[in-house]
Amino acid sequence: MQKPTLRLILGDQLNHQHSWYQQKDQNIFYVLMEIRQETNYVNHHIQKIIAFFTAMRAFAEDLRTQGHRVIYLKLDDEKNTQSLTNNLDNLIQELDIEIFEYQQPDEYRLSEQLKDFAQKSGCDTEHFMISPTDFSDFFKGKKTFLMENFYRMMRKKYGILMDGSEPLTGQWNYDADNRKKLPNNHRPIEPITFDKDVSQIYNLVQKQEIKTIGRINPKAFIWATTRTESLALLDFFVENCLENFGTYEDAMHPSYWSIYHSRLSFSMNVKLISPLEIIEKSVKFWEENQDKISISQIEGFARQIIGWREYMRGIYWTKMPDYENLNYFNHERKLPNWFWNGQTKMNCLKHSVGQSLDFAYAHHIQRLMIIGNFSLLAGIHPDQVDEWYLGVYIDAIQWVEITNTRGMSQYADGGIVGSKPYVASANYIDKMSHYCGTCFYDKSKKTGFKACPFNSLYWDFYDRHADKLSKNPRIGMAYVTWNKMQPSQKAEILKQAEIYLNDIENL
Repeated sequence: MQKPTLRLILGDQLNHQHSWYQQKDQNIFYVLMEIRQETNYVNHHIQKIIAFFTAMRAFAEDLRTQGHRVIYLKLDDEKNTQSLTNNLDNLIQELDIEIFEYQQPDEYRLSEQLKDFAQKSGCDTEHFMISPTDFSDFFKGKKTFLMENFYRMMRKKYGILMDGSEPLTGQWNYDADNRKKLPNNHRPIEPITFDKDVSQIYNLVQKQEIKTIGRINPKAFIWATTRTESLALLDFFVENCLENFGTYEDAMHPSYWSIYHSRLSFSMNVKLISPLEIIEKSVKFWEENQDKISISQIEGFARQIIGWREYMRGIYWTKMPDYENLNYFNHERKLPNWFWNGQTKMNCLKHSVGQSLDFAYAHHIQRLMIIGNFSLLAGIHPDQVDEWYLGVYIDAIQWVEITNTRGMSQYADGGIVGSKPYVASANYIDKMSHYCGTCFYDKSKKTGFKACPFNSLYWDFYDRHADKLSKNPRIGMAYVTWNKMQPSQKAEILKQAEIYLNDIENL
């Protein structure tokens, strides 16, 4: 018989298929905790906290139904010390525990905390498709961490969209086909939502005075927080959205917050559903429906999951803890206050930030090329950007947030993740969205009254950082264009940028 054992389940380790649960032993206790240590380390969106607590409670109940012994510490439990390790100490003493086990956390801070506590490493979460060690080995001796090479290796390793050792159709990547704006009269499908009443947890969070950001309707909470709901979300995506996903995955529209995106990231990041089962289900559906779904749709989706997601986790564990302090451009400016209310005259930011506050969600181009683009052009300190992204998005856990934000979005890592800064003027935003047509600012103007701030800030950014960027082969043309401008024109643009940055709270 098993010695008295305590097994910790973190809020993002809700993997029903983990081998832990294959055995039932009354001497094994599972513990989940709602603790201030986790609600307070960053200022979270109210929907994010409620999604985690709702998912954790459902998972605990499912384990009990299966016959496992579960201890669940709610936020207001009188035994709850609000500290992960203090709670563990108390339970180990109370239950005469002889063995403590945990799954390897995905966040560095929790990994260090539990390693110090247990004096050993955790077991595998049995979720990801490549280990951090194998990731490091793949890039060993290479100067750059090129995602495309990693993505191709993962396709080969798992035989995804492959014909032997070659990609189906002979082409690896269809990114160039996946950059279309929504047509004017095109109406995307309404997203599936779950509309649960979470008033009980909402009232608990309010009563405990947990500081949060964002908005919520606690009577109709839309997110999937169980495995059953997550599988329904996956089914809805493959049956209704996949055929248009790739084509419009970069498109943005003020009237449609979901478009054809799967919105599976929260379910995946708390491990209610695995990346491999998502890919296998999606590829199978594509194989059976090739008459209406082109390969560019499924390839674009697969690239996000087995490419970017696994790649970002590998970068995180290879580069932490130094990564969270990188600030390549030495940016120092604070985030403007309208990041917490969406009240700006810039239409693209009003909608992207407002949507983030309304739904705890924005898709990757809104995050990268609207909100992140502005933050980089404006010279916001990457710590401030990190904290906002980590707090506001329902799927944001540091391993996936910081590599996308500090790396891909802010180029604060100096080129580890991205080969160039992802910045753009109004031209790109107008090309990919329907924001500019009704904006207070004029997308075509660089200077003067109502000139779009993105236009002058774009050139100001390149001018400020010419010493670090002018020799980058991927952006050389920007400097060719800038250097061809008359000195008077350049001065006028830089002056316009200065005016906007000095009045950033009122843009």
